[in-house]
Amino acid sequence: MSVQQPQSHLWTETPLVFSSHLSTRLGDEYAVYLKLENLQPSHSYKYRGLSHFIQHALATHGPTLRVVCASGGNAGLAAACAAQVLGVPCAIYLPNGVDARTHAFLHDVGAEIVVTGRFYLEALRAAEASVRAQPNAVLVPAYDHPTLWEGHASMIAEIRTQLPRGIKPAAVFCSVGGGGLLGGVIEGCRDAGWDDVPVVALETHGSACFYHSVAANRTPADDAPTGVTLRTDDTHGVRVAHVTELKSKATSLGASEPSAGVVRAALDRAGGTKCVTVPDEVTMQLAGAFADDHKFLVELACSATLVPAYKRELVMRLVPPTGAEKKALVFIVCGGFKISQQDLLEYSEIVRKDLGEGGKWDAMVDGEKLQLDTTI
Repeated sequence: MSVQQPQSHLWTETPLVFSSHLSTRLGDEYAVYLKLENLQPSHSYKYRGLSHFIQHALATHGPTLRVVCASGGNAGLAAACAAQVLGVPCAIYLPNGVDARTHAFLHDVGAEIVVTGRFYLEALRAAEASVRAQPNAVLVPAYDHPTLWEGHASMIAEIRTQLPRGIKPAAVFCSVGGGGLLGGVIEGCRDAGWDDVPVVALETHGSACFYHSVAANRTPADDAPTGVTLRTDDTHGVRVAHVTELKSKATSLGASEPSAGVVRAALDRAGGTKCVTVPDEVTMQLAGAFADDHKFLVELACSATLVPAYKRELVMRLVPPTGAEKKALVFIVCGGFKISQQDLLEYSEIVRKDLGEGGKWDAMVDGEKLQLDTTI
């Protein structure tokens, strides 16, 4: 198979757009900007870091490189898209139960699909065994590698040039699962001279391994929450939370435990990293609202990021207004593949039923509870 000459990078420079809808919703104190990473070739930000990693692997191994990746979705799509552009063979290891849309996309970009295991970790073990058996095979990590973070950091460099002259964000908002995106945002902010800019990392209650990891380091205690175990990572000197059962429908956030290196970086930032978890139901509500407002379908991991843009009580807790000057808020619209019109209909019914039964939606903000307005 021939190898194309690599470009300087493979990812697309995505637009940063001002959202009049969300700025008006939040009031005169805020100006909302959306970084549209759902427009990458694989439909998520992961294409930046994974394509960057594969380019490095190709430079090291040459045309005999074989790419292997274990994934339940976006990481596999990103690896397969990058491998197709570079002309290298690619095998994606999927656990059982991955939807037909993902299989079809992988097939269309020429990836070999290996279905094995009941969940991601079992697929990962099979992928690792495959790499050990092939001298020129390289395992592409989903989120825990500095080269990935370096690639993801490129979005912050773009944002810095795309914002109106003289404007610096009052905060950058992103979703967090294993921490790959957050690692890139932190690295990008450092490179841009934005170490003092707060970063807000959002996830759902049922997939909150990063939230619990940061909490365990900020207020160390022997007891972990139900369903969470803690371990100490000696390399980075942090405690890491392992979620024993993932219960969120935001499957793109479904890491059992986060990158210890990103936990360390989040704790050490001068501008701070604020950690938030929200119910699945509010992400379902806002996926529909965002489609109505901006004509984009985004998956639940992405609509988790957008909760402060729709819930004024949350953004005021995270970025209190001060003075007459508008605060610029940047939201990373991280992905839009694992979503469909049918999904939105199902989500709408789940939300309707929950509210009909008197459901209340509480966010957790760095250890404090905040009740969210259930209307939109």
